[in-house]
Amino acid sequence: EVQLVESGGGLVQAGGSLRLSCAASGFSFDDYAIGWIRQAPGKEREVVSCISPRDGRTYYAGSVKGRFTISFDNAKNTVSLQMDSLKPEDTAVYYCAAITVAAFRIGQYRFSSHYDYWGQGTQVTVSS
Repeated sequence: EVQLVESGGGLVQAGGSLRLSCAASGFSFDDYAIGWIRQAPGKEREVVSCISPRDGRTYYAGSVKGRFTISFDNAKNTVSLQMDSLKPEDTAVYYCAAITVAAFRIGQYRFSSHYDYWGQGTQVTVSS
C-alpha cells in the first residue's frame, strides 16, 4: 500500500522558516518522483517543487525559487522541503504527492493532475 505522510507544518511569522517532511512507503523511488503541491483557499493547486530521487533532478516554481529547497533522504525514505524567507502568500495546505519517473522526465511534474498518490496535507500559515 502506498503511503505518503506529511509533517512539519505550523504557524510562522513572515521571514521565518519551516521544514516539511514527507515519509513515503509502498513504492520504489526508482519509479516515482515526489512533489510538494500547495493549495490556498480560493486558489488553484500549485506545484512548488519536485525531486526525482533516482537522478537528483529538481524543479522549483518561480514563486519559491531561491527560498525553498527540496531534498531526499535515502536512508529514511523521506523527502523534505526547507522553506526560508516565508511570505504571507505562502500560506496554504501543503501536500506531498508521487508522480511516475516517466511523467517527470517529460515535464509533467508542473501539473498537479499528473500526480498519482497524495498525502493528507499539512497546514502552513505565515503571519504578516
